[in-house]
Amino acid sequence: MQEALTERQQIALIYELFPDLTSAQKEQMEALGPLYREWNAKINLISRKDIDNLYLHHVLHSLGITEMLRFTPGTVVLDAGTGGGFPGIPLAILFPEVCFILVDSTQKKIKAAQAVAEAVKLENVCFRGERLEAVKAECHFVVSRAALPLTDLDAVTRHLFVKEQRNALPNGIIALKGGQLTAETAPYRNSLITAPLYPALRDEYFQEKQVVYIPINR
Repeated sequence: MQEALTERQQIALIYELFPDLTSAQKEQMEALGPLYREWNAKINLISRKDIDNLYLHHVLHSLGITEMLRFTPGTVVLDAGTGGGFPGIPLAILFPEVCFILVDSTQKKIKAAQAVAEAVKLENVCFRGERLEAVKAECHFVVSRAALPLTDLDAVTRHLFVKEQRNALPNGIIALKGGQLTAETAPYRNSLITAPLYPALRDEYFQEKQVVYIPINR
Protein backbone atom coordinates (compact mmCIF):
# COMPACT_ATOMS: atom_id res chain seq x y z
CA MET A 1 0.00 0.00 0.00
CA GLN A 2 1.37 3.38 -0.96
CA GLU A 3 2.03 6.14 1.54
CA ALA A 4 -0.70 8.75 1.99
CA LEU A 5 -0.09 11.91 -0.02
CA THR A 6 0.13 15.27 1.71
CA GLU A 7 -2.31 17.96 0.58
CA ARG A 8 0.45 19.67 -1.38
CA GLN A 9 1.29 16.39 -3.12
CA GLN A 10 -2.37 15.84 -3.95
CA ILE A 11 -2.60 19.31 -5.50
CA ALA A 12 0.63 18.73 -7.42
CA LEU A 13 -0.82 15.52 -8.86
CA ILE A 14 -3.87 17.44 -10.10
CA TYR A 15 -1.61 20.02 -11.75
CA GLU A 16 0.46 17.26 -13.35
CA LEU A 17 -2.64 15.57 -14.78
CA PHE A 18 -4.24 18.85 -15.86
CA PRO A 19 -1.28 20.95 -17.06
CA ASP A 20 -3.40 23.53 -18.89
CA LEU A 21 -4.90 25.02 -15.73
CA THR A 22 -4.42 28.80 -15.64
CA SER A 23 -3.07 30.62 -12.61
CA ALA A 24 -6.63 31.76 -11.83
CA GLN A 25 -7.89 28.17 -11.93
CA LYS A 26 -5.04 27.06 -9.69
CA GLU A 27 -5.96 29.76 -7.17
CA GLN A 28 -9.53 28.48 -7.18
CA MET A 29 -8.38 24.88 -6.70
CA GLU A 30 -6.07 25.77 -3.82
CA ALA A 31 -8.81 27.76 -2.09
CA LEU A 32 -11.04 24.67 -1.87
CA GLY A 33 -9.06 23.05 0.94
CA PRO A 34 -9.48 25.79 3.56
CA LEU A 35 -13.10 26.42 2.51
CA TYR A 36 -14.15 22.79 2.80
CA ARG A 37 -12.37 22.38 6.13
CA GLU A 38 -14.25 25.42 7.43
CA TRP A 39 -17.62 24.19 6.19
CA ASN A 40 -16.98 20.60 7.22
CA ALA A 41 -16.57 21.77 10.81
CA LYS A 42 -20.16 23.07 10.62
CA ILE A 43 -21.83 20.51 8.33
CA ASN A 44 -20.77 16.95 7.64
CA LEU A 45 -20.09 17.33 3.90
CA ILE A 46 -17.17 14.91 3.87
CA SER A 47 -16.22 12.21 6.36
CA ARG A 48 -14.15 13.86 9.10
CA LYS A 49 -11.57 11.09 8.61
CA ASP A 50 -11.35 11.89 4.90
CA ILE A 51 -10.96 15.68 4.91
CA ASP A 52 -7.17 15.35 4.65
CA ASN A 53 -7.73 13.52 1.36
CA LEU A 54 -10.02 16.20 -0.07
CA TYR A 55 -8.00 16.81 -3.22
CA LEU A 56 -7.38 13.15 -4.03
CA HIS A 57 -10.65 11.50 -3.02
CA HIS A 58 -13.03 14.31 -3.92
CA VAL A 59 -11.53 16.95 -6.24
CA LEU A 60 -9.44 14.64 -8.45
CA HIS A 61 -12.13 11.96 -8.35
CA SER A 62 -14.61 14.54 -9.64
CA LEU A 63 -12.26 15.43 -12.47
CA GLY A 64 -12.29 11.75 -13.45
CA ILE A 65 -15.39 12.62 -15.52
CA THR A 66 -12.87 13.82 -18.14
CA GLU A 67 -11.75 10.23 -18.71
CA MET A 68 -15.07 9.86 -20.54
CA LEU A 69 -15.58 13.34 -22.01
CA ARG A 70 -14.24 16.88 -21.99
CA PHE A 71 -17.21 19.20 -22.39
CA THR A 72 -17.27 21.77 -25.20
CA PRO A 73 -17.99 25.43 -24.40
CA GLY A 74 -21.69 26.18 -24.11
CA THR A 75 -22.58 22.73 -22.76
CA VAL A 76 -25.04 22.65 -19.85
CA VAL A 77 -24.25 20.01 -17.22
CA LEU A 78 -26.46 19.11 -14.27
CA ASP A 79 -24.82 17.61 -11.17
CA ALA A 80 -27.41 15.25 -9.68
CA GLY A 81 -27.10 14.88 -5.91
CA THR A 82 -24.12 17.21 -5.64
CA GLY A 83 -23.89 17.09 -1.83
CA GLY A 84 -21.15 19.55 -0.96
CA GLY A 85 -20.42 20.30 -4.60
CA PHE A 86 -18.89 17.16 -6.10
CA PRO A 87 -18.30 16.63 -8.95
CA GLY A 88 -19.81 19.98 -9.98
CA ILE A 89 -17.49 22.52 -8.37
CA PRO A 90 -14.16 20.99 -9.49
CA LEU A 91 -15.60 20.51 -12.98
CA ALA A 92 -16.83 24.11 -13.06
CA ILE A 93 -13.30 25.28 -12.24
CA LEU A 94 -11.87 23.08 -15.00
CA PHE A 95 -14.48 24.12 -17.60
CA PRO A 96 -15.20 27.84 -17.10
CA GLU A 97 -17.12 28.08 -20.40
CA VAL A 98 -19.54 25.29 -19.43
CA CYS A 99 -22.69 25.97 -17.38
CA PHE A 100 -23.22 23.77 -14.32
CA ILE A 101 -26.47 23.29 -12.40
CA LEU A 102 -25.85 21.73 -8.98
CA VAL A 103 -28.86 19.99 -7.46
CA ASP A 104 -29.37 18.48 -4.03
CA SER A 105 -32.48 18.14 -1.88
CA THR A 106 -30.55 18.78 1.35
CA GLN A 107 -30.70 22.53 1.83
CA LYS A 108 -27.75 22.84 4.20
CA LYS A 109 -25.48 21.07 1.72
CA ILE A 110 -26.61 23.29 -1.14
CA LYS A 111 -25.99 26.34 1.07
CA ALA A 112 -22.44 25.17 1.78
CA ALA A 113 -21.69 24.35 -1.86
CA GLN A 114 -23.04 27.73 -2.93
CA ALA A 115 -20.87 29.50 -0.35
CA VAL A 116 -17.77 27.65 -1.60
CA ALA A 117 -18.58 28.54 -5.22
CA GLU A 118 -19.10 32.20 -4.33
CA ALA A 119 -15.87 32.30 -2.31
CA VAL A 120 -13.80 31.08 -5.27
CA LYS A 121 -15.74 33.39 -7.63
CA LEU A 122 -17.23 30.69 -9.85
CA GLU A 123 -19.51 32.44 -12.34
CA ASN A 124 -20.65 29.39 -14.31
CA VAL A 125 -22.66 27.58 -11.62
CA CYS A 126 -26.17 27.83 -10.22
CA PHE A 127 -27.84 25.82 -7.46
CA ARG A 128 -31.18 24.09 -6.94
CA GLY A 129 -32.19 22.87 -3.50
CA GLU A 130 -34.87 20.41 -4.60
CA ARG A 131 -35.54 16.82 -5.56
CA LEU A 132 -34.33 15.80 -9.00
CA GLU A 133 -37.75 14.82 -10.28
CA ALA A 134 -39.02 18.34 -9.47
CA VAL A 135 -36.22 20.20 -11.24
CA LYS A 136 -37.28 22.32 -14.20
CA ALA A 137 -34.13 22.81 -16.24
CA GLU A 138 -32.57 21.73 -19.51
CA CYS A 139 -29.17 20.14 -19.92
CA HIS A 140 -26.95 18.17 -22.28
CA PHE A 141 -25.40 15.94 -19.61
CA VAL A 142 -26.16 14.77 -16.10
CA VAL A 143 -23.13 13.95 -13.95
CA SER A 144 -23.16 12.16 -10.64
CA ARG A 145 -20.79 10.72 -8.08
CA ALA A 146 -22.45 7.52 -6.79
CA ALA A 147 -25.59 9.43 -5.80
CA LEU A 148 -28.13 6.90 -7.14
CA PRO A 149 -28.23 3.56 -8.96
CA LEU A 150 -28.13 4.14 -12.72
CA THR A 151 -31.73 3.11 -13.39
CA ASP A 152 -32.98 5.49 -10.67
CA LEU A 153 -30.79 8.31 -11.93
CA ASP A 154 -32.10 7.73 -15.44
CA ALA A 155 -35.72 7.77 -14.24
CA VAL A 156 -35.50 11.04 -12.30
CA THR A 157 -33.42 13.00 -14.84
CA ARG A 158 -34.67 11.84 -18.25
CA HIS A 159 -37.02 14.84 -18.51
CA LEU A 160 -34.07 17.25 -18.30
CA PHE A 161 -32.26 16.45 -21.55
CA VAL A 162 -32.40 18.67 -24.62
CA LYS A 163 -32.27 17.39 -28.21
CA GLU A 164 -29.42 19.71 -29.23
CA GLN A 165 -26.03 17.99 -29.40
CA ARG A 166 -22.74 19.80 -28.73
CA ASN A 167 -20.19 17.16 -27.75
CA ALA A 168 -18.24 14.17 -29.03
CA LEU A 169 -20.70 11.89 -27.21
CA PRO A 170 -24.50 12.12 -27.49
CA ASN A 171 -26.25 13.73 -24.53
CA GLY A 172 -26.51 11.43 -21.54
CA ILE A 173 -25.52 10.47 -18.02
CA ILE A 174 -21.89 10.30 -16.90
CA ALA A 175 -21.51 8.77 -13.45
CA LEU A 176 -18.52 8.05 -11.25
CA LYS A 177 -18.89 4.58 -9.78
CA GLY A 178 -16.92 2.04 -7.75
CA GLY A 179 -17.05 -1.67 -7.03
CA GLN A 180 -18.92 -4.38 -8.88
CA LEU A 181 -21.37 -2.89 -11.39
CA THR A 182 -22.53 -5.90 -13.42
CA ALA A 183 -26.09 -5.92 -12.08
CA GLU A 184 -26.45 -2.14 -12.09
CA THR A 185 -25.27 -1.75 -15.68
CA ALA A 186 -27.11 -4.80 -17.10
CA PRO A 187 -30.16 -2.82 -18.35
CA TYR A 188 -27.80 -0.66 -20.46
CA ARG A 189 -25.38 -3.30 -21.72
CA ASN A 190 -26.07 -2.49 -25.39
CA SER A 191 -25.40 1.24 -25.11
CA LEU A 192 -23.23 1.77 -22.03
CA ILE A 193 -19.55 2.76 -22.12
CA THR A 194 -17.24 2.36 -19.12
CA ALA A 195 -13.70 3.59 -18.55
CA PRO A 196 -11.40 2.80 -15.61
CA LEU A 197 -9.96 5.76 -13.72
CA TYR A 198 -6.72 3.88 -12.97
CA PRO A 199 -3.97 4.15 -14.15
CA ALA A 200 -4.89 7.46 -15.82
CA LEU A 201 -5.43 8.87 -12.33
CA ARG A 202 -2.18 7.61 -10.89
CA ASP A 203 -3.07 6.62 -7.35
CA GLU A 204 -4.10 3.28 -5.86
CA TYR A 205 -7.29 4.88 -4.57
CA PHE A 206 -8.70 4.78 -8.11
CA GLN A 207 -7.99 1.10 -8.83
CA GLU A 208 -11.59 0.02 -8.21
CA LYS A 209 -13.21 3.15 -9.64
CA GLN A 210 -14.59 3.87 -13.07
CA VAL A 211 -16.67 6.33 -15.04
CA VAL A 212 -19.85 5.15 -16.76
CA TYR A 213 -21.68 6.77 -19.68
CA ILE A 214 -25.27 6.11 -20.78
CA PRO A 215 -26.72 7.93 -23.79
CA ILE A 216 -30.22 9.31 -23.37
CA ASN A 217 -32.29 9.37 -26.55
CA ARG A 218 -34.92 12.08 -26.94
